[in-house]
Amino acid sequence: MPGPVRENAFAKINLTLRILGRREDGYHELRSLVAFARIGDSVTAEKADVVGLGVTGPFAKALEAEADNLVLRAARALRGLTGVEAGAHITLEKNLPVASGIGGGSADAAAALRALMRLWQVRPDEAALAELAASLGADVPVCLASSSALMWGIGERTAELTLPPFWFVLANPGIEVQTGRVFRELAAPSLAGRPADPELPSFASLDELVRWAAEEGNDLEAPAIRLAPQIGDTRAAIAATVDCRLARMSGSGATCFGLYPSEEAAKEAAYALGLAHPGWWVAAGKAL
Repeated sequence: MPGPVRENAFAKINLTLRILGRREDGYHELRSLVAFARIGDSVTAEKADVVGLGVTGPFAKALEAEADNLVLRAARALRGLTGVEAGAHITLEKNLPVASGIGGGSADAAAALRALMRLWQVRPDEAALAELAASLGADVPVCLASSSALMWGIGERTAELTLPPFWFVLANPGIEVQTGRVFRELAAPSLAGRPADPELPSFASLDELVRWAAEEGNDLEAPAIRLAPQIGDTRAAIAATVDCRLARMSGSGATCFGLYPSEEAAKEAAYALGLAHPGWWVAAGKAL
């Protein structure tokens, strides 16, 4: 068994999020263009007799009340799938805000799966691994690859895409928005059948990406802002920064993002936002 292994859990950003309707089983069919930023948590796994978890980092305290972290559930599920009897001590460095619409928990679970597969030296069948990931949460499959992709269905279907280079600024006003409340506020219509598979887009430039994303929108943004008007204020503040090409809420909130054509523009925007709003969490990072 190798020594400690480390995996990054990069922030997942929904550049777009269309909610097509609610299925009979209660899940929602969606279509979302997802990208990842070089900002995030990290997961380190090392050999141990049992499976255990320690949490560090600036947002560790927010997870203290969790009875069963998604990282531990991922570890148990992987042991069950592969028959591994070894344990592991997992350290989660929590740098991203919790329940903030940027896939923190899902990215952590996916990073734990990657780290443990390396530590335990196992590689499950791809279909079985995908099914395991989907059982942990709708965003876990796309976070396993941590590559830009179009996702649809309830999140279990993904197709990797190549996006033009750009930079993100992420900002969170320090509030949590419960995904279930946002969906109830949206009140999506019921679906009679399964929607057709989407056509995969392609983008020759950042301008093309921005135009397509602006048309697709995020259907959860308006209901989330009704529940938490601070999200609208955050989005407006990002949009007002120099060279911001698109400002929007990610996922179900409350984190908002801006797209920028250069590192300099993104870092200047992040600095300005942090200066004007010292209570916000603000970060800048390159799109993967």
